[in-house]
Amino acid sequence: MKSTLIKDTTKSERIALIKEWIMDDDGMEDCGIDLWDMYRDYIDGKKEIAQINAEFQADYVRE
Repeated sequence: MKSTLIKDTTKSERIALIKEWIMDDDGMEDCGIDLWDMYRDYIDGKKEIAQINAEFQADYVRE
C-alpha cells in the first residue's frame, strides 16, 4: 500500500484518495458529514489524515 502522507503524495493523489472513500451511495446523507469539507486540510497539504481523524473523534466524543 502506498503511503498517504502529505510528503509522499501530490494534491491530485490526495483528491483521488478521498474520491475512493466516497461511494455512489455512501449512506452518509443523513449524518451531515461532508468528506470534502472534513478532509479539506489534508487535500491542501495542511494536516495529515490521522490528525483530522483524531480531531473528529475528539469532537464526536464531547458532543
